[in-house]
Amino acid sequence: MKLKSFFHLAGFGIKTILFKKKDPILGTIIVTDKCNLHCKHCSVNNITAIIHPYEQIKKEMKELYDMGIRILFFCGGETFLWHDKDKTLRDLVIEAKEMGFLIVNVVTNGTHRIDLKEADLILLSLDGDKEHHNIIRGDTYDTIMNNIENATSDNICFYMAINQINKDCIKDVCQKAKDTKNVRAVSFNFHTPYPDTKDLALSKEEKKKCTDDIIEMMKKGAPIFNLKSAFPYLVENKFPTPCHQCVVLENGKLSTCGRCIEIPGLCNECGYFFVAEYTLLFKGNLKIIFEMLRTYLKYI
Repeated sequence: MKLKSFFHLAGFGIKTILFKKKDPILGTIIVTDKCNLHCKHCSVNNITAIIHPYEQIKKEMKELYDMGIRILFFCGGETFLWHDKDKTLRDLVIEAKEMGFLIVNVVTNGTHRIDLKEADLILLSLDGDKEHHNIIRGDTYDTIMNNIENATSDNICFYMAINQINKDCIKDVCQKAKDTKNVRAVSFNFHTPYPDTKDLALSKEEKKKCTDDIIEMMKKGAPIFNLKSAFPYLVENKFPTPCHQCVVLENGKLSTCGRCIEIPGLCNECGYFFVAEYTLLFKGNLKIIFEMLRTYLKYI
């Protein structure tokens, strides 16, 4: 992370904690909900299958920047499907950097060629070993591994949603992140149970077993982009929600924290590790503050 970015984000954090501010710092733009996969745990793909136009996304970037947001994510659907005439995802990332965003990340399912060195992180969904990943996402594991092998930069971070299907694959994914060229780290979430995917949710006991597995792999040197101090809060679902420092913008609609905020009761079952980490950070939790500094400086 560049020193300019570090000092800006540190200053934002200090002001937020001291003055109990609710201004956002992290924004996500949904460039499309069109996706080439139909994953078992996903409730937000191909609802409209619209690819939003470049000028609209550029306007949304400006809107987020003017709100004070400096960490930007591009999400889908599948982000690498996005295009508008001669514009591609690379143009969006470059535009965001030129606009002044300090960190620009992209989320992808990894089934397309990975040539995006301009992004700070490419969060690539890998949901287990080959067998369990393919159960969830279809026969894509080998394609993804080939694309990672041939990626043009080492800015990839595995992104695993832990559910009933893959809950015993955490160590496999950690080891794969440690051993695979071009992969910097792995980041975990628990499955957030939308109404149509409740059967994939984990019990409190299962979540505890999962965090124990993650901690074991941390001790073995696996590159894990999560904060151990937040795990007890995630297991118990006892962290503040929603996260006011994060917003999502989709087709002109701005949502605090995420797209799931309007679903009654879902915040109480939130499985997003970053929500726990950010809300605890901005509440002034000292363990989280020091652990986040160490982790972000290492992997971004």
